[in-house]
Amino acid sequence: MLSPRADGVLKSIIGQYITRAVPVPSQSLTGEFELEISSATIRNEVARLEQEGYVTRPHLSAGSIPSDKGYRYYVESLREIELPMPEKRLISHIFHQVEEELEEWLRLSATLIARMVGNMVVVSLPKSSNCHLKLVELVTLQDSLALMVLILHGARLREQLVNFDQIISQTELSAMAEKLNGHFNGLTSQQILAKKAEFSPLEQQMVDTVVKTMQAEDEQEYHEPYLDGLHLMLSQPEFTMSRQVQGLLELIEHRVLLKAIVPPQQTGEGTRVIIGRENKTEMFRDYSVVIGRYGLRGGAVGNLAVVGPTRMAYAHAIAAVNYMTSVLSELVAELYGKEKNEALGQDKNG
Repeated sequence: MLSPRADGVLKSIIGQYITRAVPVPSQSLTGEFELEISSATIRNEVARLEQEGYVTRPHLSAGSIPSDKGYRYYVESLREIELPMPEKRLISHIFHQVEEELEEWLRLSATLIARMVGNMVVVSLPKSSNCHLKLVELVTLQDSLALMVLILHGARLREQLVNFDQIISQTELSAMAEKLNGHFNGLTSQQILAKKAEFSPLEQQMVDTVVKTMQAEDEQEYHEPYLDGLHLMLSQPEFTMSRQVQGLLELIEHRVLLKAIVPPQQTGEGTRVIIGRENKTEMFRDYSVVIGRYGLRGGAVGNLAVVGPTRMAYAHAIAAVNYMTSVLSELVAELYGKEKNEALGQDKNG
């Protein structure tokens, strides 16, 4: 732990560097403290911080720059961060002006947060770690060709053509779908494989098709995310280096940006901050990521991430991610509740 004085010096360096993006000389710290501290004492504290790895200097005559360790100390010291009320009201007002569509909410959240924090924002669609079967429908197309419509929990729909070795009627297909729904409703692909039931060869063919389709969905790690604010991030001084920009653009071009950002063990609630070299992807080690999850408890979840330089205004970014993920979670829960009620109503009317 740092002493109160060292804590104050480090946070002053971080605050000035976040604002100005230039190394912070010791003399600029003199007026930052309520207590009388001599310039010599401040220089000693800065030297100690450098020795312990909290700050670095580009060269001997330069001022101090926070290291990843310094930023980590600063982030861990933040408590009860709240987004300013005017920004909360703005988010609430704008969300009430758009249609109740998940895609529109995610696109809007990426744009709003990017403008608020001045960095890039990436938002993924909600997805379950293992999809659950809601409904199987089978529709005849030709004598031995059918369309399987697979409806998964979370309002996801997948279609698959199925060829049979014999002619099969719509009546037979409907009976088969009813049997599959009775056995497998609400189950994952693993649970379907483990469930013991007797099926005819045609029915087993459909079971295998259902399982393969669900397994392919589980393996589809990330849908194309919503992205905004790239130009805001790249306009900052850190990103005048072509190497950094090129690496980021390659991730976007190859559609693996979100996979590179999201930690493998990004589970549970709360917002996580990944600083510089803490990133698992090498070309992301010049960046920091503030990432949170939204969605249904125990169900489909998505990620919202702010990506920027390690010289990021962490408090504001964390507050923005905290608030927006809570808003999105509420909206998704409401949308899911309406879809569920509509489905129940259709079942009763049917």
